[in-house]
Amino acid sequence: MQNTQEKNKLVRWPYLLSGVVSMLFAGIIYAWSILKAPLTEEFGWTPSQLALNFTLTMCFFCIGGIVSGVLTKKTSPKVTAVISAILVFSGFTIASRMSGISVFTLYISYGVICGLGIGMAYNAIISATNAWFPDKKGTASGAMMMGFGASTLVLGNIAALLIKSESIGWRTTYLILGISIGIILLLVSFIVKYPSKDIRFPEVKSNKTAKNSAFITRDYTTSQMIRRFSFWKFFMFSITLAAVGSTVISFARDLALSIGAADALATMLVGVLSIFNGFGRIFSGILFDKKGCRFTMTTANIITISASAVILAAVISNSIILGVAGLCLAGISYGSSPTINSAFTSLYGSKNFPMNFSVVNTILIPASFTATAAGSLVTATGSYVAPFILLIALSVVSLFLNISIRQP
Repeated sequence: MQNTQEKNKLVRWPYLLSGVVSMLFAGIIYAWSILKAPLTEEFGWTPSQLALNFTLTMCFFCIGGIVSGVLTKKTSPKVTAVISAILVFSGFTIASRMSGISVFTLYISYGVICGLGIGMAYNAIISATNAWFPDKKGTASGAMMMGFGASTLVLGNIAALLIKSESIGWRTTYLILGISIGIILLLVSFIVKYPSKDIRFPEVKSNKTAKNSAFITRDYTTSQMIRRFSFWKFFMFSITLAAVGSTVISFARDLALSIGAADALATMLVGVLSIFNGFGRIFSGILFDKKGCRFTMTTANIITISASAVILAAVISNSIILGVAGLCLAGISYGSSPTINSAFTSLYGSKNFPMNFSVVNTILIPASFTATAAGSLVTATGSYVAPFILLIALSVVSLFLNISIRQP
């Protein structure tokens, strides 16, 4: 028995590796701030028009997760991954041929088709891969989330260089991205699968889950999950937690410039934010496995409150040092959110994880509107003080929600 378990532990790691690689490519949607740059220059589309495209992308990313949950349950993660590969390839290909006559072509190609395809791949691949790691739910989720978050830094910078190249340009870059992501997802579709029921993995050690002991261990259907008041507490907690990080990311560069950072430093800090975003994902995953759900959620909460408070102090004092520290904390905070969502959802059981996870991921829709509200406050007041007072308030509300959750 012990030898069988040790063999199964070795067999499962290639699945995690393929999951991380696929998430690295799928995470390109977060590099929209880079990919949108040439569109304003060539077509004259306004910042608000381009911002709406990102909102649409996030909405259809969440819808794609729900579609994936239903489709994967009826077929397999392989079928879902193949369809997502076709959608992402098609979306980028159509976007690469835009004439600029109407911005709706962008909305349909990138926002709807790419968002839907990546949302489907995200849900199917993470759900299937997590099933191989019942004893390391947090670590597995964190590794894949790190790949997803690191995409902006890795592929985003590569895309930026290709866009600036006179011999390549943005159209060819979009086409290259569509082909590359499509191929990766297609290859992963031949790998991704759920472990068979007869495979035995190491049992979760009791000292790692002591803080979750109040939870009744069984598979919850999506209907059962959403009828639990504790689920809605977690849902609201996740919205407020993610809202802080997503808001800071949305205007990180402008924020750095406002406190006196040079243009080159402000641009570099966006990359630093991405690095700490990726670090936060793997950090929270390992913490979840080592210390349990409650400890991880509370730690993320404290980091989130600290991030907002430190950045507010930086804005008031025009301190670049405090600004850098605050942005790093914000990156860790935002990175913790998706890993906690995945790991917490796994506590409702593995049988209905794809659909349950897709429902939890809809927190991205209301969370994204916080950035819009914060941007309006900056426009109205001419300062970043009011937005960060709002973010501190949200993170404190998040802490109270967290404390009130007694069991999943």
